Amino acid sequence: MAHVLSGFMNLTERLRFVFGPATTLDTDAPVVHRHDEFEQASEEELSHFVVESDSEGHHYAVRREELGKRS
Repeated sequence: MAHVLSGFMNLTERLRFVFGPATTLDTDAPVVHRHDEFEQASEEELSHFVVESDSEGHHYAVRREELGKRS
């Protein structure tokens, strides 16, 4: 087992030499998520659906227009 660990550590040391040390980020900094046009279009399409659950706990999507017809 020590041989495997030693080989792994040697490999990571060589990779660090080639690629540089691992980047350490500020863990307290907020995550910035930027929405692109594709994500905005997806959110617009999905806004027409509501997630429903049946008595067995299965989840499925229902169009908002269909909800009005079922009532």
